[in-house]
Amino acid sequence: MSRLSYAAAIGLLLCVSASAHAQERPYFVTYSDYLEEKGDLEVSVLSTIGAVKDNPNYFAPWIEIEYGVMKRWTAELYIEGVTVHQDASAFTGWRVENRFRPFAGEHFLNPVLYVEYESINEASRIQKEIVGEGPIPDESVRTLKHDHAHELEGRLILSKKWGGWEVAGNGIIEKNLSEEEGVEFGYATGFTKRFRKLYVGAEAYGGLGASLAQHEETRHFIAPLVGWKVSKGLLKAEVGFGLTEASERYLVRVGYSIDVW
Repeated sequence: MSRLSYAAAIGLLLCVSASAHAQERPYFVTYSDYLEEKGDLEVSVLSTIGAVKDNPNYFAPWIEIEYGVMKRWTAELYIEGVTVHQDASAFTGWRVENRFRPFAGEHFLNPVLYVEYESINEASRIQKEIVGEGPIPDESVRTLKHDHAHELEGRLILSKKWGGWEVAGNGIIEKNLSEEEGVEFGYATGFTKRFRKLYVGAEAYGGLGASLAQHEETRHFIAPLVGWKVSKGLLKAEVGFGLTEASERYLVRVGYSIDVW
């Protein structure tokens, strides 16, 4: 997926109906208990730019198409790609996600159950979750794009809103169905404060190896974020700073989401 096609996709989305309203989820990795209303369709264009230690930087765009199937069930399709500086570009796969709210109404902490199937290759760089341990692969995209994986990811999402504040936490578990590997773990957590159209906050995320134990080769990031409700959607951005030797130096993320109907 080239930078030109990515820019064209943004232009297309910006031309969608002026009556659209933004989904209020300013995070990039962390999920809250927010679900789409039944029958609502949202489209998002996002990207991750990674600065890698001793390796070329990468640009990883993706598109999310989210639909409210039922009042307590939201489904989402991801389509992703990557371009690595002085290497190559590639289509890296697709994902299908489902989020379910098991209980109606408000609670002390609102739980949501998350299940995602991933058909991706090892060149994937969007970093929608970080699990396990070790840095990202340093082989060429030309090689990695042929190494396909089928993975299953689950999350327990807990969040709470009060006033203009929101806090959220996700426990993540992932299993590679294509290899004889164990289960890998990760986490994401975040908070935001809303000031009318402006959101400010931060999220933290990283891998927990294969045994829920900290390891010197796990990757962890802390990412201040900002979101702005514009007339047709939600524009958001964050910079994630790597905290361990295995982490990228930073991950710059930007995104724009609109409700189509």
